[in-house]
Formats: sequence, C-alpha cells, structure tokens
Amino acid sequence: MPLSFAFVNLKPGVGKTTSAVWLAHALHESGFSPLLVDGDPAGSALRWSELADGFPFPVVALPVGDVHRRVNDFLGNRQAVVLDAPQLEDHPRIARSIMRYAGEWIVPVTPAPIELDRMAPIRSEMGDVQSLRATPAGIAVLLNRTNRPDATRTGPDADARDALSERGFDVLNTQIARLDLYAQSFGSAVKTEGSAYMELAEELIKRQDAA
Repeated sequence: MPLSFAFVNLKPGVGKTTSAVWLAHALHESGFSPLLVDGDPAGSALRWSELADGFPFPVVALPVGDVHRRVNDFLGNRQAVVLDAPQLEDHPRIARSIMRYAGEWIVPVTPAPIELDRMAPIRSEMGDVQSLRATPAGIAVLLNRTNRPDATRTGPDADARDALSERGFDVLNTQIARLDLYAQSFGSAVKTEGSAYMELAEELIKRQDAA
C-alpha cells in the first residue's frame, strides 16, 4: 500500500493546502512518486499547480463524497498519496471520505488558545470516522505558523505542545514556522530542500514504516 496522508481540520485557513502541496513536493524530492488529491471544492491545490505551470507529479481534483473509493483509480504505481481535505464543518461528507482512505491524519494547528479549544470537537469527529475503518488511522498534530522554527522549552509554542500532549494528542516533532517562504508560496514553484517540510516528510515516512 502507498503512504497516505490527509490534512484535516474543522476550520478553513489553518494551512491545510499549503502543507499538502509542500509535503507532496518534499516526498517527490525524497524519491517518492506522489499523487496529490485536492478534495476541497475551492480547488486551491489544483489552481496552485496551474499557476505554477504544473507540479512534477499529478494533481487530481476529487471534491466528492466517495473519495475513498475513487483515489486508487488514479494511483497507478504511485508510492504516496497526499490528500487536501476541506474543512469538516462545511464539507463533512468529503472530509470524512478522505479520512476513511488516508493512513495518517495530520491536523495543522496554530499555537493559539482559540485553535487549541477546537481540538475537542475534532477528536469527536475522528472517533466517528475511525469506527468506519477496517484499521485505525494514525493521528498527528502539526504545529503550524509557530513563533520559532524549532521546538523550544518555553514560550507559546512549547505551551501549545504541552497542552496538546496533556489532552492525549500525538504532536509531531517537526513544526512549521510562520514564514513568508510558506505563506506567500501559493501559485509558485516549490523547492523543499532544507525546509521544515522536508523534515516533516522524513518524520512521517518513519512513522508509517513503524506502523
């Protein structure tokens, strides 16, 4: 089975599309051959690829409620699938279908109190979808738009990491800093060498190998 990662959250604007695009590029640069699935009706990932004159891997728009049944029709011999899910609160059927397919659910979270407060309903949604799966998906929180590039022992990033861990969430070691490099990259070509997303790809590959 290919590696499969879905970026999910209740709300829009948390960096799902940016993370999905950058992770797919990081996997490509790591020697994998990814498929990027744009499940958001807004079609941002697909539009990004068009503005960038194409990505070095296929992008498929599947904003439909049976994504989990259709992804393999486009897979071929691809070694990884990255899925950009729409926000659960507005498009629950599509998002849940994506979650039924992906082996790992990644929840991008900004280290802010309002974002941490939303994690309880996300957990409830995840529990509902896990009951529909033959095997449980892995769940990981990605600290996104952090104040520092790397994890620190003090400050709001560390406080958020501790709070999430205390609530039982598995927080990835990699975190994505608040940088224009990522925030302003929509529509442009992406190079991930030396970036946090290359570190993210390496961490996620190790997680799925271990699983």
